[in-house]
Amino acid sequence: MSSVAPWLRSAVHATGGEGLEKPRIDLGFIPLTDCAPLVIAKEKGFFRKHGLEVRLFREVSWANIRDKVFAGVLDGGHMLAPMPIATTLGLGELKKPTITALSLDLNGNAITVSQRLYRRMAELDPEAAAERSMSVRALKKVIESDRKRGYSPLCFATVFPFSTHNYMLRYWLAAGGIDPDCDVRLVVIPPPHMVDYLKAGEIDGYCVGEPWNAQAVAQGVGRTLITDYEIWNNKPEKVLGVNREWAERHPATHRALLMALLESAQWIDRPENRVEVAEILAREDYVSAPADVVKMSMTGSFHYQIDAEPAPLPDFNVFFRYAATFPWRSHAVWFVTQMYRWGQLRDPIDIRALAEEVYRPDLYREAAQALGLPFPTVDYKTEGQHDQPWTLQEATEPMSLGKDRFLDGGVFDPLRPVDYLEQFALHNRQVSLDVLAKVNP
Repeated sequence: MSSVAPWLRSAVHATGGEGLEKPRIDLGFIPLTDCAPLVIAKEKGFFRKHGLEVRLFREVSWANIRDKVFAGVLDGGHMLAPMPIATTLGLGELKKPTITALSLDLNGNAITVSQRLYRRMAELDPEAAAERSMSVRALKKVIESDRKRGYSPLCFATVFPFSTHNYMLRYWLAAGGIDPDCDVRLVVIPPPHMVDYLKAGEIDGYCVGEPWNAQAVAQGVGRTLITDYEIWNNKPEKVLGVNREWAERHPATHRALLMALLESAQWIDRPENRVEVAEILAREDYVSAPADVVKMSMTGSFHYQIDAEPAPLPDFNVFFRYAATFPWRSHAVWFVTQMYRWGQLRDPIDIRALAEEVYRPDLYREAAQALGLPFPTVDYKTEGQHDQPWTLQEATEPMSLGKDRFLDGGVFDPLRPVDYLEQFALHNRQVSLDVLAKVNP
């Protein structure tokens, strides 16, 4: 698409803050490789191109970003994909309508365990321990052995209760017959501290984003069992989150921000730029990790163990291709089903209305149209049906999308979330099917 709607031209031609309600904005990020769209937009001038002067603030935890965006200390930030939903619902400590109009990436996480735990898994079931798709079977045998001996449960860390990490770890454990709340102990630790806690023996494993799995492997203190890509191919990961009130008061600024990040994501996904991206991210102001470690996943391979060659995994970090930047409302609905499944949400709500309040593809389309980029013309898609790349026809032009398979072969229809939940024995029956029957899909 080359034409731009007249009412968008001011945003396209905005320079030096002209036409923007707030050209100077502050954004928070967590030191992970998937903060790349924000970092590259600043370092390569995409913010400046769209009239924005942006300061990036490295935060210590996801709660810090949530709290500072809530209070207006930050204009927005790098957020876990379920965070705007949880904040809008008031799950956790704060309640405020929060939206996202842009996904920052797909995939990017993994589950890593200590070398000691991996050795125990290999002793009890060497075949399963050596095969990523079966590794949870070996973990279950360790848990059963510990229970018989009266040992304390193994301790696993995630980064935030309302996170893809929490839901991916729980999904993987449950698929292997492990109850995440009874058979193991789950704690929250900020991403940069995961390796130190694993090294100190304070935790037995974790689910975190890169480069903190690669760092544990490089230091010889951890072994990665499986990536989130292998649990759910091309799952959503981080988003740009802002208060809804902020977006409504600064529509042109928000649109310029989306446009800058779209161009940044395009630039990052060009293979010839990936090494430079990793080198920029490795700087002390950003991820502050060795460049060689950051490059491990960013350049299309993944290191599961220190004594083996890296495995090719070209789709581990996806920033633009496969419509990676599009805020699918079907993803929002899936996150709500996980909140129900694991007892975080117990009251009936209108799931679809919530998805349409928080995830804003309408705002995305305005920004994409202004840049002449193709975009989906539908807001929902079924997840889990494609074990090969496929073409989305319901778009301004056909778009290539990646696999979306779940490791257990499940299929998720976002228009029938209650049917999806009924496939599971709901965790401790904390949410009765009577409650779910009142949910408006």
